[in-house]
Amino acid sequence: MVVTQQDIQQALRALSLPGQVVCLHSSLRSFGHVAGGAIAVVRAFLDEGCTVLVPTFSSVFEVAPSPHLQFERNGWDYSANSAPNHSSQRVYTPEVLDIDRYMGVIPATVVAWTNHMRGNHPLDSFTAVGPQAAKLIAGQTPLDVYAPLAALTRMKGFVLLMGVGLERMTLLHLAEKEAGRTLFRRWANDAHGQPMAVEVGGCSEGFGKLELYLRPIMRRTNVGQSKWTLLPAGQALAYAAAAISANPQITHCGEETCERCNDAVRGGPILSGRRV
Repeated sequence: MVVTQQDIQQALRALSLPGQVVCLHSSLRSFGHVAGGAIAVVRAFLDEGCTVLVPTFSSVFEVAPSPHLQFERNGWDYSANSAPNHSSQRVYTPEVLDIDRYMGVIPATVVAWTNHMRGNHPLDSFTAVGPQAAKLIAGQTPLDVYAPLAALTRMKGFVLLMGVGLERMTLLHLAEKEAGRTLFRRWANDAHGQPMAVEVGGCSEGFGKLELYLRPIMRRTNVGQSKWTLLPAGQALAYAAAAISANPQITHCGEETCERCNDAVRGGPILSGRRV
């Protein structure tokens, strides 16, 4: 079965999404075959007047932490780990097109789109295209990684999971912060080429356990072989934050040795006082 741009637009209309702001988490492969590929998917949203927001992470800009930036309870074993690009001298700007391969074809297509807007975060940027792109992206900074998702909720936008599960839903990291957790810190070069700490999310492999709380606000449909789940962002954020507050263990991935989950459940990094 071949999925066309028209099929996707028809699904968007059925979900009442034309003109809306939508954060996409997606697997192009989940559709089976899309005529025109990722470009057709993005164009379907834009032709329906949507603004598309996607995560566009770029670990190539990560560097090793300086001693004064080695915070406690930070989901990181300083004695064993070093950042993969610890000798990198590169400085991130929103104009770069670097994106991690695992993000997928659709985010890579958005970050290369004409007139896209990319956030000011060297490791975990978000990128948007469409009428509200600038408004969505404007607030992102190295120490406010999920500002685009907060803007999404204020704009009464939606999260659409296309062929992926809750484990890929970055809004749930914002829910962790809303529940009182301090988000983790990783490291990248600042504008002067000096290491700085930046805010990032943690392990998301346990997020599927939040489905019990989010199910009442989920809408589901299939487009080709792709299973779609739509959630109103504001409600999803509130429901998930309440669930995490009531039971911090709910986000734990289940691996006893997962430093990120163990430290997240304890409240995240300690940013003041003694360093490691």
